[in-house]
Amino acid sequence: MSKYPKAVVPTRVGEYPALAKSGAGYFFDEVLEYRVWCHPTSDSTEDFDEGDYYYAFETYEEALACSIEAPGAEEPLVLIRQWEWINEPESGKFIHEKGERIAEWRVEWLERGPRRPGEIEAFIKAKTPV
Repeated sequence: MSKYPKAVVPTRVGEYPALAKSGAGYFFDEVLEYRVWCHPTSDSTEDFDEGDYYYAFETYEEALACSIEAPGAEEPLVLIRQWEWINEPESGKFIHEKGERIAEWRVEWLERGPRRPGEIEAFIKAKTPV
């Protein structure tokens, strides 16, 4: 059993754009893939002329194993999809946003689980001074 959710559509793993937004780490709706970014080194077994590259995986555990073994690898990140999220344009100012947003996150941000109905509204209400 995986510590974190598997990719929602395993057949799409590796097909998402390399560039994604970052942050907005309060709520997520779906896990799209886990990524391990690598930076070419002189001892790299891969020949990537264009600089940094990544490997994509369905599970966190696969990504973690790659990050330990691949030369120049970072710790795994997760690519998530948000249908609703919180925009914090300045410290303490929270805006409930809706639409599709794809972002790379730190994996540990998944520990709270996916967004549940009413959770964003409750979060904003609790953080807004009376």
